[in-house]
Amino acid sequence: MNFSFFSRIKILSLGIIFFALILISKLFFVQVVNNEMYSSMADRQYATPSSNIFERGTIYFERKDGQLVSGATQVLGYKIALDPSKVSNAEELYAKLSAKTTLDKNEFLKATKNNKDTYKEIAHRLSKEEADSISALKINGVSVFREKWRSYLGGSLASHALGFVGYRGDELGGRYGLERQYDGNLARNKNNPYVNFFAEVFSNIGETLFKGETSRGDIVTTIEPSVQDMLEKKLEEIKTRYSAQSVGGIIMNPLDGAIYAMAVKPDFDPNNFTKVSNPAVFSNPLVENVFEFGSIVKPLVVAAALDAGVVQASTKYEDKGSVIVEKKVINNFDKKARGVVDMQEVLGQSLNTGMVFIYQKLGKEKMRDYMLSYGIKEKTGIDLPNETSGLVANLNSPRELEYANAAFGQGIALTPIEIIRALAALSNGGKLVTPHLVKSIKYENGLDKKLDFPTTQTKITPETSLEITRMLIAVMDKSISLGREKMERYSVAVKTGTAQVAKEGGGGYYEDKNMHSFFGYFPAHDPKFIVLLYAIDPRGSIYASQTWTMPFINITKFLLNYYEVPPDR
Repeated sequence: MNFSFFSRIKILSLGIIFFALILISKLFFVQVVNNEMYSSMADRQYATPSSNIFERGTIYFERKDGQLVSGATQVLGYKIALDPSKVSNAEELYAKLSAKTTLDKNEFLKATKNNKDTYKEIAHRLSKEEADSISALKINGVSVFREKWRSYLGGSLASHALGFVGYRGDELGGRYGLERQYDGNLARNKNNPYVNFFAEVFSNIGETLFKGETSRGDIVTTIEPSVQDMLEKKLEEIKTRYSAQSVGGIIMNPLDGAIYAMAVKPDFDPNNFTKVSNPAVFSNPLVENVFEFGSIVKPLVVAAALDAGVVQASTKYEDKGSVIVEKKVINNFDKKARGVVDMQEVLGQSLNTGMVFIYQKLGKEKMRDYMLSYGIKEKTGIDLPNETSGLVANLNSPRELEYANAAFGQGIALTPIEIIRALAALSNGGKLVTPHLVKSIKYENGLDKKLDFPTTQTKITPETSLEITRMLIAVMDKSISLGREKMERYSVAVKTGTAQVAKEGGGGYYEDKNMHSFFGYFPAHDPKFIVLLYAIDPRGSIYASQTWTMPFINITKFLLNYYEVPPDR
């Protein structure tokens, strides 16, 4: 009997301890993890009249030192509502209220006219001081309520990456960008937030303690705000200087696909997205639009030929300035002949005839296999909505001409995120990374989850990666501005591209429109960054080397200095 009694006591004690641990754990989540939400709920003076107050998780940028900076967050404020049926003198009421906060008189008077309406909101986003001063007036028919709204503290900074929160019909949620992609994590419970305390304490215990996570949380991005700001300023300078139709850029870690900055101009302010006259500006051309990039595709083809063993950097051919393929004349950009030159000069002088020579050595099947191994036919898997894939049907054509054109970047169209991923494979030993913008999720239960993104291998070997990198370094050191921009202490691998712009709806190319692009990675033999820049229809500049060389150099110097990257030569 004594044994049975003491056993029961032990079991009961263990049960009490287990129950206490659960209670303490849940109290921690309620009082610490969700402290801000419950503190907000405690202020009943301005209790919301609706079923809930808009809540949403935070999107963080991350500085180079690991400090988190809010890119998109919730801001607490107040709103004024009227009961028009209780307003006897609208002019007098307007005078009292407008002395405390800014009101549009016409809108105010219009709101008071329908005395059958018992609720009309007349002002939003008031400060605590304004709310207190209006509440102190104790005017019959005037109420002040708490409200929250989405705030983008950087204004238009990273707007295409972030997206915004808006209504679609009656549903409020993420629209575009990360707001949409991670809506399931960022969205919050739409039920009444003023729940019973003990109901909250004992709800979802199993989920919190045993599953380890819930879907709801804040997201931490790979975007570095200072780098993002710098990139956007450079893009805006080029767009303004050359009156370009649009410009874009991406700065990425070529080893793991983490994106430090991505931007497009024109952009928008997600705080005021309703004022945008053309909704097309909300879409992100870096992942949704395809372009014929021209000569920055050439290193991909050269690397394929090197890997297949059909050419070496020293392999020579005779450049006559033009070549005929299936009765079609293909010219160099300047239609000039160089005589006998090697493959290094094909890259350095961006010779289209040399790329036709390389394709003919490589052959259709090998060229197609190598090019597709760079992932140019597939979506990259970037964590942004509406990604599209490249248009590379010409690589299945039976005609020689389609392959000859593709060899120098015409006739195949890729998204900017596809081309930067493919080019990154040249820098990192032939690996195809997954570009991404989010590195971790900070769940509401206090746990963090680091996100993993897959890497696959292209057809090129690490040895080929080293050789094409060496050749692209020589382009920077000897060919760009005739070597005047060579960085003595850092190796930088680069290539420019100038391409014709295809007419919308097909039917050839515009005679007076070009696309200028520029890419580079550095330090080239241990790359920390790969940069892609492009401009559509820049005016007053014929070649990408004129448009983008100095902006690229300035971006490179900024990144090397900002991250304190040691010299590699």
